[in-house]
Amino acid sequence: MRRLFWLAMGITIGALVVRKLSRTAEKLTPQGIAGQLAEGLRDLADAIGDFGADVRAAAAAREDELRSGTGLDAPLPDRDALPDALPRRGAHAADS
Repeated sequence: MRRLFWLAMGITIGALVVRKLSRTAEKLTPQGIAGQLAEGLRDLADAIGDFGADVRAAAAAREDELRSGTGLDAPLPDRDALPDALPRRGAHAADS
């Protein structure tokens, strides 16, 4: 019984080693290296896209903060509501 156990253990370990070596050898072939490179470039492109989206979202949030802090989002006053007593300056001041 012990010999059968150790025989099965040896066969299992041998099969696992052969599978691992086959996968490693496949990764070292030109096709395997090209596949890994393509996968790495896809991951890099995804990361750059995510970074760009994060930057755009942060910029939009900051712009909203700045607009609300400076009052740039407030409605413009009507021309009728402006006082007429403001002094006119520039070339058009001579027309009045």
